[in-house]
Amino acid sequence: MLSPAQREQAVAILDAADDLTIATVREDGYPQATTVSFVNDGLAIYFGTWSQSQKTKNITRCDKVSVTVNVPYKAWSEIRGVSIGGRARRADGAEELAKISKLMFAKFPQLLEFVKPGDAEMVIFRIDAEVVSILDYTKGFGHTEQAAA
Repeated sequence: MLSPAQREQAVAILDAADDLTIATVREDGYPQATTVSFVNDGLAIYFGTWSQSQKTKNITRCDKVSVTVNVPYKAWSEIRGVSIGGRARRADGAEELAKISKLMFAKFPQLLEFVKPGDAEMVIFRIDAEVVSILDYTKGFGHTEQAAA
């Protein structure tokens, strides 16, 4: 299990980033990696995508996903990131969607230029972490800590 310090470090990395790379499983078995903007509430990660996107089709077929998130750095000695394996599901319910919308519009005010509230073409996914790896080169080259979420 993640220690409280590890959980705090993983959340701090998520809080400091705007984009992640998500890997899903295509129908032919190959992984598909895609960059998406995201918000988080602790270790819960949320992102929106087109309802007919390949990501949506892949997640509908197999909910196992992996994501990587890195914070910006100038030198390798500053590299910090997380790699998370978990399961994705469509966010639903008025209360959950209202919370996610508030998080998204606070982090990305430009969102209204691209998506209107209630847009039927958009789906929101929630990723629940099962395994978390924390990469922290400030503690040494290649320093990684892994634990169950």
